[in-house]
Amino acid sequence: MTVQDGPDREQVLEWVERVATFVSEEWGLAPITGRILGWLMACDPPAQTAGEIADAIGASRASLTTNMQLLTSIKLIRRFRKPGERNVYYQIEDDAWSKVIRQKLAAFTAFDELAAEGLKLGWPDETRTARIRSARSSIAALAEVLDQAMTKHD
Repeated sequence: MTVQDGPDREQVLEWVERVATFVSEEWGLAPITGRILGWLMACDPPAQTAGEIADAIGASRASLTTNMQLLTSIKLIRRFRKPGERNVYYQIEDDAWSKVIRQKLAAFTAFDELAAEGLKLGWPDETRTARIRSARSSIAALAEVLDQAMTKHD
């Protein structure tokens, strides 16, 4: 009897597909973008050529290229050549997920500032400002949770 060292390829590809669904539904990106991210999180070796990625996730090179450009432009994956090789490799950045979180937090911070401006418009009643205040208090609660989590890590 042999002991399996990690999940088999089919299990990995099923998980990659779940990542694709999440990225599509939650972030509004194309499923192939999620497949690329999922594959680059799970593949071995961690650096893959476009051809290897396309073969693994069943994508055309054309659709892969467009999505790779998107992921490299937002710095979630990096593109590089190994010394002495002509192939271009792609690898998920070590801090990819902290970048995603920072981008989302920046968006919440910007919206909080916009909501604060909305409160200064001189509304005649509390009903309308209550909805704006609710948005601000939700953002403040998130910031507090994150501050506590960061304090625990320091």
